[in-house]
Amino acid sequence: MQLGLIDLPWWAYGLVILGLTHVTIAAVTIFLHRHQAHRALELHPVASHFFRFWLWLTTGLVTREWVAVHRQHHAKCETREDPHSPQIYGINHVLFEGTELYRRAARNTATLEKYGHGTPDDRLERHLYAKHSGFGIGLMLIIDLILFGPMGLTVWAVQMLWIPFFAAGVINGIGHYWGYRNFAPNDASKNIVPWGILVSGEELHNNHHAYVASAKLSSQWWEFDLGWLYIRILETLGLARVRWVAPKIHFDPTKRYCDADTLRAIITHRYQILATFAHCLKQTVLEEIGTLQARATLGMRESRALQVVQQGLQRDTEHLPEPERIALERMLQVSPVLRTLYAMRQELVALWSRSTVSKELLVNQLEGWCQRAEETGILALQEFSRKLRCYD
Repeated sequence: MQLGLIDLPWWAYGLVILGLTHVTIAAVTIFLHRHQAHRALELHPVASHFFRFWLWLTTGLVTREWVAVHRQHHAKCETREDPHSPQIYGINHVLFEGTELYRRAARNTATLEKYGHGTPDDRLERHLYAKHSGFGIGLMLIIDLILFGPMGLTVWAVQMLWIPFFAAGVINGIGHYWGYRNFAPNDASKNIVPWGILVSGEELHNNHHAYVASAKLSSQWWEFDLGWLYIRILETLGLARVRWVAPKIHFDPTKRYCDADTLRAIITHRYQILATFAHCLKQTVLEEIGTLQARATLGMRESRALQVVQQGLQRDTEHLPEPERIALERMLQVSPVLRTLYAMRQELVALWSRSTVSKELLVNQLEGWCQRAEETGILALQEFSRKLRCYD
């Protein structure tokens, strides 16, 4: 007996659930994340309001709260003020109780005032979407029951669990715990295995932390950002306008000296340069660790020592967990080679952090850094320096 307006075979309900939840994750990544939180694109009022309405029905999320919590995450990443860092709270806590961490941060008035600016503040937002956020998900339950009968309860339950698990748990948790890194920002962000249709590009979390204002999250040729595909479709229909996308890196192999273009390129791509720095020096670090172990001056496993040094070459020491920071400092004390590599890394970071220094002086300092790198006698550092000069 048909109890709802729509009667489907069992497998079709799975497709319905996947379709409905996919619209929700698309709304999160396009509207809440890339449009509202980072202003990477502009949305036509029709598209913007559709996403607001759909999120009200399927999540009960309040735009201002979500944006504020997410901006605080970027501003205070991997610190005690980060609302949901697995480095602070533990991976299990964030993965399975991420929604509670989000709600606690969203109740903080100071967080909303500091980070929630620029979000919708019209009559609908004030009197319906924000004021009666629970009414939307109740209405969604009624719609699902009318359409699918008792099976609608299952459809609705999955809809309600989708964002808490995948956004609050998987992306915020696993995205800062397991995976690979293309870039080296001062956090533990990772790109996790391509979930593709499930999270619409949000799995490319490390890429996002490297270029937070980019509307496109994919970087490598084999990475696929489904959310970016949707944005391009909206743009073709006149419903969106992309404001910024991370630029491609250009090299001029004929360059022998640093110039203003070199400086601009390394500032723009500084997180990729730090990742390249650590990658280029990996073999040198490994050989030095082997030498220290042969002299019995290391006191830790080779794999553990390599991990510690690689983290130190990618992140500032104050952003490292205390055990890694202590281990790194101990290795720097006993190894002149590692000490040189780390010092050169610190000088490079300091160079692009000097915002008040003239462009001409920074170019001279960059050229001086390259000359000192090539005078160290460390082959990998010399090769990295020559490559750095080719950025254009």
